Amino acid sequence: MTPSPNFALASDNTAGVCPEALAALAAANAGRVPSYGDDAHTAEARRRLEEVFETECEVFFVFNGTAANALALSALSARHHAILCHELAHVETDECGAPEFFTGGSKLLPVAGPDAKLRPADLEPVLQRGHGVHFPRPRVLSLTQATELGTLYTPDETAALAAFARAHGLALHVDGARFANAAAALQDRGYTPAALTWRAGVDVLCFGGTKNGLLGTEAVVFFNRELAREFDYRVKQAGQLASKMRFAGAQWAAVLRDGAWLRHAAHANRQARALAAGLQRLGYRLIAPTEANGVFVEFAPREVAALAARGWQFYRFVGAHGYRLMCAWDTQDADIAAFLADAAAAK
Repeated sequence: MTPSPNFALASDNTAGVCPEALAALAAANAGRVPSYGDDAHTAEARRRLEEVFETECEVFFVFNGTAANALALSALSARHHAILCHELAHVETDECGAPEFFTGGSKLLPVAGPDAKLRPADLEPVLQRGHGVHFPRPRVLSLTQATELGTLYTPDETAALAAFARAHGLALHVDGARFANAAAALQDRGYTPAALTWRAGVDVLCFGGTKNGLLGTEAVVFFNRELAREFDYRVKQAGQLASKMRFAGAQWAAVLRDGAWLRHAAHANRQARALAAGLQRLGYRLIAPTEANGVFVEFAPREVAALAARGWQFYRFVGAHGYRLMCAWDTQDADIAAFLADAAAAK
């Protein structure tokens, strides 16, 4: 009998809503409150984000990560500008031209860099491309934290890139779809969310909620508050303004209130490390260090076929034989053990 598809390690998007957010949704459903964000839940969420980041900031809630990134980039660049990003960045590979659409035509300039990260030396040659008005003017540097290969920028690395950006008149945007996982991992080294963002020179962060257990809500956090001018109009025009925003605000307030956002992310990271270590013990080769909640590993075609025959679902990600396994806030020890047992049989 063919086994049922198993999506436990396919993506952190396959996980359900975390218990704190689910309870918050139920609680927010009681009574009548003001709409469009003028409610106590959303006010608390914004206040708690300022507490997490230890600074005043402008916060906007949208429904998904593509909208968060595309709208943030539209606030930072005009149609004749260019946006520098890694060649594996989600804004380049997985957003169906949304950044170009919402900016009115800004050109993405993908750049190669080891382990899906960028360095000033990688970016310098890009600034020499074109000549004058015949080529889009670079205006934004977009980073991904954690990266598309699950690697992390340290505050020093981000600060070096921010200094490069400032020297060349670029704003610094961070796609933080998995920022919680990055923050949880780097917290173990003594770094705070503030150290990872505005203290390192980040202008705007798209803070992911969906991949960390929330339902249909992401936060766009402007540390450079001047850049948020009229951003509320961009949100509305893009169809991203929730009339019943209390359901977004309540979820964020709930996970920020007692640090659940970090606990869930740390759990996902630990499960990824356990999975990576187990695969290495079996003789599989990792293609990137496991620093957050993703494991990137090489599988031969026969190994992929054997795992698929046992129902496992996962994505090919890099090259002909590179695959991605994702852990989430709810990944169980039994999930890891079952996959490793089948991976051992497939070897």
